[in-house]
Amino acid sequence: MNDLYLYIITALLPLSAALTVLQVNPYHALVIRGILGAVAALVYAMFGAADVALTEALVGTMLAITLYGVAVRSSLVMRLGIIANESKKQDQFKQLIDKIKTILNKYHLRLELISYEDEKELHQALKEQEIHGTCETNLDNNYSYHTVTRIQRIYEILKPELSSSLITYFNPLDTKEKQP
Repeated sequence: MNDLYLYIITALLPLSAALTVLQVNPYHALVIRGILGAVAALVYAMFGAADVALTEALVGTMLAITLYGVAVRSSLVMRLGIIANESKKQDQFKQLIDKIKTILNKYHLRLELISYEDEKELHQALKEQEIHGTCETNLDNNYSYHTVTRIQRIYEILKPELSSSLITYFNPLDTKEKQP
């Protein structure tokens, strides 16, 4: 009977590992990773390896989850550069930003707006990869806004839901190769 508990608890290891890999939401994966570490610590303790169980509980569960949490939180941000005085004037800008936020929320991404004084500074920030994209007035199209991104995946996420005239992909490597 005692072995049955051991087998059931040990079977939770591959199950929780598979659930961790299959998670779409990174925060859910963190929680399941914590469960995986706790189950592993329990298995080690049941086999009599108290030192390994304690190490797994402290390092494998608590420390790893904390570090993963910080990494996930900082990596799920789209930094969008805007021109400071231009964006405050238009309701259309606010609607576009709200739409982008809604699209990004589906993928558990946050939108962070970074203000720049002029277009030159904005474009330089995009080229130097300080920001992931820009949003500025498109004067050719009745003052609508146009978004440019240097991240292919963000472009793939936004393009189906935004009008194709509102978003463009920019590869900063192309400009680096052309420079002497």
